Amino acid sequence: MAANINPRTGLATDYLNHFNEAIMLLELIPDMPDCYELFLEWEPLSYAEHFIKSNFKARDLAIASYNSAAPQLRAELDRAVDTMTLILTAVGDAMRKVHQDSTRATLAEQASDWIKPLLVVAGGLINGKDQETSVDAIMANESA
Repeated sequence: MAANINPRTGLATDYLNHFNEAIMLLELIPDMPDCYELFLEWEPLSYAEHFIKSNFKARDLAIASYNSAAPQLRAELDRAVDTMTLILTAVGDAMRKVHQDSTRATLAEQASDWIKPLLVVAGGLINGKDQETSVDAIMANESA
């Protein structure tokens, strides 16, 4: 399949750029505290919303392929995405309430550590690789 859409799964890794952007901003906050304001501008986007807003050449194909992908695969991807979105949204809410750069830096570092393994899971799902780690296992390890 063309346009960086995995032929086995019908999914495009370009969607993960949306989360990579949030991680990049989080990683800047400890060294450049004012970057938290840029992070607060990040908004959750569904798979389709991301492609509708992007300059991705084959965005219609990407959306159609997602809609045609195996329901179980889409459900697993959506679960990982929902978990990442929940974390990023909660961290954004917390950053809005605190006033110390050191607290924002700690929030940013923790969120980045929580999101990265979930991003690996999402990438594996999109690329059709068997995942040894599920969203549940990642979250269980983080809360331990």
